[in-house]
Amino acid sequence: MASEPPTRYQSPDEDSARWLDFSFRPGDIVISTRSKSGTTWMQMICALLVFQTPDLPARLDQLSPWVDWLGTSLDELFATLDAQTHRRFVKTHTPLDGIPLDLRATYIVAARHPLDMAVSLYHQGDNLDRARIAELTGQPAPNPTDAVSRPDIHEWILGWIDLDVAPRDALDLLPGVMWHLSDAWARRTESNVLLVHYDDLSTDLDGEMRRIAAHLGIDVPAANWPELVDAATFARMRSHAEAVAPDPEGVLKDRSKFFRRGSSGAGRELLTDAEFAHYGQRAASLAEPDLLAWLHRDA
Repeated sequence: MASEPPTRYQSPDEDSARWLDFSFRPGDIVISTRSKSGTTWMQMICALLVFQTPDLPARLDQLSPWVDWLGTSLDELFATLDAQTHRRFVKTHTPLDGIPLDLRATYIVAARHPLDMAVSLYHQGDNLDRARIAELTGQPAPNPTDAVSRPDIHEWILGWIDLDVAPRDALDLLPGVMWHLSDAWARRTESNVLLVHYDDLSTDLDGEMRRIAAHLGIDVPAANWPELVDAATFARMRSHAEAVAPDPEGVLKDRSKFFRRGSSGAGRELLTDAEFAHYGQRAASLAEPDLLAWLHRDA
């Protein structure tokens, strides 16, 4: 593991410096993802593996706190974590180079085709109560008269592909996505780092859950697997959105809309062949070929 101090990532809603006060326990699980890349899915899988029942003892966002988010005070965050007696699994949108890397913990990085992630991110923007977020994070309340309508999704995606912004300044734009995943990819052979692809969860959920359980050293009785896998399906999570959607402080307008589509290919459907080829060229300028082959599911 690298010995340099973690990189600090900040946004109006998040600050990775909160990790500096995190007290690790043996067995801790850190789920590190870009937004809309399978974060909640991985939290749900970890919850099912840890508790080994679909009947979770609390809301998912209470069982698996979001460490970086400024909407929860540090005192409240650490009081929640200190009180937990089960194996802890926490959420972060910080790349691994911004987190203390502790050999007692396992770091799971979930990835999704960036174009599909971007489509979900666009729609998520319409479902956020920004006044509530500002209230919780100490920002000035948004002025409705200052609101500017967004471009349609096709135009927005083209801009998302081409905007040349430093990763630390906008982690959810394409350069930031590739930065996050490239850092994880470089660590993929480390024993306490595990990469998971959204499409593998979609096509072989049972197999991926077993792979994750094995990496975490969790034994699940054979009789328990069917109900655990069923509870982790996208359809089942969507039907239980009130308890599963990440909304500890009421920042979503509609929890049911958090689980919108769940399948892959939405990004490709929006682009012409020429635009999709341009995306490929842009991605190739930001990440290594082996990572891109894995990420894009190239044959």
